[in-house]
Amino acid sequence: MKDMVAIILAAGEGTRMKSGLPKVLHQVCGKPMIEYVIDRLEELNIDKKIVIIGYKGNLVKETLGKKVDYIWQKEQLGTGHALAQCREILAKFKGDLLVLSGDTPLLTTQTLKRLIEVQREKNALATILTAILKPPTGYGRVVRHGDGTIRKIVEEEDATIIELANEEVNAGTYCFKKEAIFQALEKIRPENVQEEYYLTDAIEVLTRKGHRVEACTTDEADEIIGINSRKDLSLATKIMREHILDRLMLNGVTIIDPLTTTIDREVEIGRDTIIYPFTIVEGKTKIGQDCIIGPAVQIKDSKIAHKVEIKNSSVQNSIIESEARIGPYAHLRPESRIGKKAKIGNFVEIKKSTIGKESKVSHMSYIGDATLGENINIGAGTITCNYDGFKKYPTYIEDKVFVGSNTNFIAPVKIGKGAVIGAGSTITEDVPPYALAIARGRQRNIKGWAKKKTQRK
Repeated sequence: MKDMVAIILAAGEGTRMKSGLPKVLHQVCGKPMIEYVIDRLEELNIDKKIVIIGYKGNLVKETLGKKVDYIWQKEQLGTGHALAQCREILAKFKGDLLVLSGDTPLLTTQTLKRLIEVQREKNALATILTAILKPPTGYGRVVRHGDGTIRKIVEEEDATIIELANEEVNAGTYCFKKEAIFQALEKIRPENVQEEYYLTDAIEVLTRKGHRVEACTTDEADEIIGINSRKDLSLATKIMREHILDRLMLNGVTIIDPLTTTIDREVEIGRDTIIYPFTIVEGKTKIGQDCIIGPAVQIKDSKIAHKVEIKNSSVQNSIIESEARIGPYAHLRPESRIGKKAKIGNFVEIKKSTIGKESKVSHMSYIGDATLGENINIGAGTITCNYDGFKKYPTYIEDKVFVGSNTNFIAPVKIGKGAVIGAGSTITEDVPPYALAIARGRQRNIKGWAKKKTQRK
């Protein structure tokens, strides 16, 4: 978008959040709230984006990287003071400024586009985004003249009883002519309850000079919600989650109970997949078509192919290929890969391992730092002993191996193709292909031993 610079106010601590993290980095459905604002600006093709940082600003810079420019507000003296810090960097710029708060993740691209259109169609010095809220508690009120034109914005703490009854509120998002707003900022004073330089006071400076300030009122009041407390964060997350689930359902995903389902913003799910209750899908997870996920499943940053079934299980940073079955009560730790039509059953933990096509680890086993081939059967209670207290060691099991129950593989060890491991074995050496390996003590039966022991007692 030509002749437009976006400025995001993100310097505040957010004391009501009661957190060591800058307010704008608190997450809404898997993303820091300020990233939603930046996403909207990128959709508007605004190339130059400036983020004003202050409290723990280095954390904001680490999160956002080089996609934006930064200005430090060394002292947090109010929103007007924050915007004034941009005067030098914008000295040669002659267009419009789009000013937003970093704590408004629900703002839509469409609303911002309309705000800019009003500013440019009316050739206004300033255009403010407003909404009608019932009740309007917590927001600055928009005060109009009798003819409906904007007179000023008054913050709630400084408003009169009559002004507090006004239900039109300031959304904290503005378009300004650059020269006009910087001239107005020179006139504002910290004569208010907070003793801060309010950006909103610049509106009255402009109107007193006879300049007309325009308003763009959104019909979707939810989108102007600013996050100042954990309660606000919860409300914004609830609204965002509803938007995400609605979009998925409109695209052919069945969500049995939206009230008990949480899916992050960047998750992708294919059509005809069914999501059962108490399921959480996080991060940048991708789920294919015709899958059955849940109930009670947690998936994070994983890739799930088509026709996969996962029940009552946890999957983290893993890949599951088509038609695999996971659970119930399985745990796939990071860097695990489950092959096509493989089965990971109940109370099985997989860690940094590859399970080949049509292989089965059906119950009560731990497979760590291992590579399993195709068509392998792992008996119940099997463990790869991959850690000696100092280092992790690999286990390799080739195709078509049968592993009896309660087997311990003392890594590093390699099991050749087609081998059979006797139940109860502790394998400390490589097993050749198609061999039978039995590693357990010979059984001895001592007749009458138990009876004699009882008599002695």
